[in-house]
Amino acid sequence: MSIVNVSFLKLKSYCEAEQFKGWDPYDGLNSKIFNALPFKKWDVVRLFWIQGFKRSPINFRKLLLVPKQHNSKGIALFLAGYCNLYEISKKGNDAFGSKAEIETWIRTLADLLLERKNTEYSGACWGYNFDWQARLSFLFPKETPTIVATSFCVEALIKAFEITKDEKYLQTAISSAEFVINDLSRSRLKKGFLFSYSPLNGNNTVINASLLGAKILSQVFFYTKDRRLKDLAKKTIETCCEIQREDGSWIYGLMPVQNWIDSFHTGYNLDAIQSYREATGDSGFDENLQNGLAYYLRTFFMQDGTPKYYHNKTYPIDIHCPGQLFVTLSKTKTFSENSMLANKVMDWTIQNMQDSKGFFYYQIKKRISSKISYMRWSNAFMFNAMTNYIKEMN
Repeated sequence: MSIVNVSFLKLKSYCEAEQFKGWDPYDGLNSKIFNALPFKKWDVVRLFWIQGFKRSPINFRKLLLVPKQHNSKGIALFLAGYCNLYEISKKGNDAFGSKAEIETWIRTLADLLLERKNTEYSGACWGYNFDWQARLSFLFPKETPTIVATSFCVEALIKAFEITKDEKYLQTAISSAEFVINDLSRSRLKKGFLFSYSPLNGNNTVINASLLGAKILSQVFFYTKDRRLKDLAKKTIETCCEIQREDGSWIYGLMPVQNWIDSFHTGYNLDAIQSYREATGDSGFDENLQNGLAYYLRTFFMQDGTPKYYHNKTYPIDIHCPGQLFVTLSKTKTFSENSMLANKVMDWTIQNMQDSKGFFYYQIKKRISSKISYMRWSNAFMFNAMTNYIKEMN
C-alpha cells in the first residue's frame, strides 16, 4: 500500500473515532469559563481571547472547558471526501471501504448537514459553531451564516445527491441560491458588485467570498436553468476579474487591512471560476483562469514541495496551503500535467505536518509550530484534499 494511502487511512480512522467533532482555531469564545466571566461583553477582550487561543502552540481548550463540537463546513468537507471515496470504490478499489459502507457515511453526513442548516433566512445556509470577533469592528454570533461555509455545504450536498439520488439534498442546495440573492448585501464596484461575506455588515468586500457566492449560483443554475442565477454569477465574476492583477493574482479583500495575497484563497477563486465555466458553458473567463492558475502554481510552491502561505513569504505554513493544491488541480483538470508537483507537496505534507496519531497540524512556523489537532481547519480540509489526490492518482 502506498505511503499516501497509509497516511489517509490513519487520518480517516482518527476522524471517525472522534465522530468528526473537534476544536477549531477560532473557538475560544466557546469556553465555559470565559462565558462565566463579566468581561465577555467587551469586544477588545473577546478579540484578545480568540487570538490567544489561535496563536498559542499550547492547547488550553480542555483546561478552559472548550467542548469538541461539529462544524458545518467541516462536515461538508468530510462529506465531499466520502463522495470522492465512493467514486474510487466504483472503479473497484475497496481499500477505503465498499460502496455500501461509504454510501452510509455519505447519507449520515448529508443528513447531519440538513439538521445543522440555518432556517432563519431566505434559503438554506450555514455558519460556524462559535462566536467570532473580527477585529474590533464586528461580532459574528455562532451559526451566523457565511457565504464560505454555505458554498462548501452546497457543493457537498450536490455531490451527495448525485450519488444517492435523494432529492432532499438537491432541493436544500438549490434553496441556498435564495440566501445568496436575498440575504447578502452587494457592494457596487466598477461595472458590477461584490457579494458580502455574510448577512451582517462587516466583511463586505472579500473577493473569494463573492466568487464563492457566484459558485453557488452557477451550480444551482446547472439544475434549475434559472437565468437570473447565471446573470448574477457572471456579473460578480466580471467584477472580480477586473480586480485581478496583471500577473494573475488577487488580493484577499478591498479593506486596507485585507491587502495581502495568499495561497489557498487564490485556490478558492480559481475553483469558483472553474465551477461557473462547467455549470454554464461560458468560457469568457478562461484567460483569467489560466493566468490565475499559472500565478498560483509558480508562486506558492517551492522546488522541494514546500508550500508557501503568502506570495512574498513562506511562514506560517498553514495546512490549507498544501491541501488546497490537490483540490484546485483536480477541479481545473490540470492534475496530470502537474502530478510531479502534487507528489512533492503531498510527500512534504505527510512528512512535516501529520502526527503519528493520524491528524494533521495547524501551522508550521519558523520557531514554535502549532501542532494542535483542529477538526474543521486541518483534518476535514486534508480529508477532502487527500481524497482528491487519491482519486486523481487512481
